Amino acid sequence: MAAPNKGRRAPAGQSKPGRTLALLLVVMAALVGGMFWSGETTPRLGIDLAGGTTITLQAKAEPGQESAVNETNMNTAVGIIERRVNGLGVSEAEVQTQGRENIIVNIPKGTDSEQAQKQVGTTAQLYFRPVLNVAAGGPATPEPSGSTSPSGSPSASPTGKADEKATAPSGTPTASPTTQGRAVSDALKAPSPTPTGSASGNPAASPSPSAPAPDPAAAAAEQQFATLNCLDPTARANAGKGAKPADTTVACSTEGDAKYLLGPAEVDGKDVDDAKGVLDPQRGMWIVQMEFTSAGSKKFSQITGKLSQQPSPQNQFAIVLDGEVVSAPQVNQTLSGSAEISGDFDQQSAQDLGNILSYGALPLTFEQQSVTTVTAALGGEQLKAGLIAGAIGLALVVIYLLVYYRGLSIVALLSLLVSAILTYTLMSLLGPAIGFALNLPAVCGAIVAIGITADSFIVYFERIRDEIREGRTLRPAVERAWPRARRTILVSDFVSFLAAAVLFIVTVGKVQGFAFTLGLTTVLDVVVVFLFTKPLMTILARTKFFASGHPWSGLDPQRLGAKPPLRRSRRVSAPIDPKEA
Repeated sequence: MAAPNKGRRAPAGQSKPGRTLALLLVVMAALVGGMFWSGETTPRLGIDLAGGTTITLQAKAEPGQESAVNETNMNTAVGIIERRVNGLGVSEAEVQTQGRENIIVNIPKGTDSEQAQKQVGTTAQLYFRPVLNVAAGGPATPEPSGSTSPSGSPSASPTGKADEKATAPSGTPTASPTTQGRAVSDALKAPSPTPTGSASGNPAASPSPSAPAPDPAAAAAEQQFATLNCLDPTARANAGKGAKPADTTVACSTEGDAKYLLGPAEVDGKDVDDAKGVLDPQRGMWIVQMEFTSAGSKKFSQITGKLSQQPSPQNQFAIVLDGEVVSAPQVNQTLSGSAEISGDFDQQSAQDLGNILSYGALPLTFEQQSVTTVTAALGGEQLKAGLIAGAIGLALVVIYLLVYYRGLSIVALLSLLVSAILTYTLMSLLGPAIGFALNLPAVCGAIVAIGITADSFIVYFERIRDEIREGRTLRPAVERAWPRARRTILVSDFVSFLAAAVLFIVTVGKVQGFAFTLGLTTVLDVVVVFLFTKPLMTILARTKFFASGHPWSGLDPQRLGAKPPLRRSRRVSAPIDPKEA
């Protein structure tokens, strides 16, 4: 007689469960090792648990442009501020609108929080404007008899951030860009006052009879230029305020020691594709490098081509950031593609400016209404209460499993332990990877996940017990119950994950932490059930304690009300022995 098991195929998933468990253990070891290697052995905490700073910004519109404070511009500003703060490495900064004209920025406690506070409301309106005239920062003084200074100042124009070693005795820069696309260097700063016959016109002199009638707006700007006192902080802050990009305007240097009459903007911040603060090894100074878009590169090439043909100072263009002239280099050749801003930058200020320019200009002007420091005391108390509630809920689940499932509770508890290790490790690794921070709603999501995970075990255990009630022994019951339980588990977890995904997409702020944690633990539930619970159950079904239906195994056929006699696994390839019938 042929052997009864010859040619019989083992049920799927029953042959080598040890390999599956080994694979999962290797993955867990790699994750834990990566956690210790990265140095992030604990999850990052959000502002409600670690403390931090809350900043309230109020949108301000220019007179006559009140309609600019609208939902579209506010949402755009939220996105830009969020990208700026996250670009500094601040984890889980929360930026959201409040009412019609307020934006709330929550910055968790960290080393970069102070820098983030400086940048959240910075407008970063960047323009490249041709220089029409330049003079000392103070107001015009009466000229001595016979003076021909067009600017009204007998002294040479200060260079602001210029390097005196790179200029001639007269104050006029002697160097020009030597690298294509490099628009600013330490030697390329404001020159001496405009010579007679400047294209900008002389506010103190009358126009030539043959010259066209002056533009009233330009004439007003020239008059403002003559009287502007950039040494006065208030006057410096209001210089050129309200001027449109197409207007002739005035501006002060960042130090207030020079004032400029500027023509219409030729290039603006939207034409900048990328910007970053870097250390120039040749000059040993920090600079901000900018890369233009294709359209911006064309504009930049056109304006530098025109300026390079003009006499000084009309061969300069001013880099104007938020109404102040950051730099005013000479142009002696056509430039395109890229430019750089140099000056009195240190590493932090260069990187901050690069970050602002990279992530765009705010569509509105914002004023800080309040800056509040948030302590973690209240959040710590709430976290403690939440952890106590979670521990009580977990203890009740464990007691229920022990009483109802007895020996099977070992499988459930080990599965919960594996799920907890994976969750904790991934939360720790996701902090430095994507900026994930654990807040109170996220803790709630992790507690809810305990019930979801336990529910998957119960579904599988009940399917096994149903098979035993039908009269089957444990090993075939484990394999026959798995396909039915698997479908139920996948459908249940899919619904939970879908709910978490929708909640994450349609909500903002802390609720997203709850949704993200719920979705993460739902995915881990599928991983644990497939790669740990099922293989472990297959191995335990081969042990005498569980296979014999010990009363404490939780699989006692008599206790479950199995139909006698117990049926062995079906044999298709061999006839049934009459003695066994």
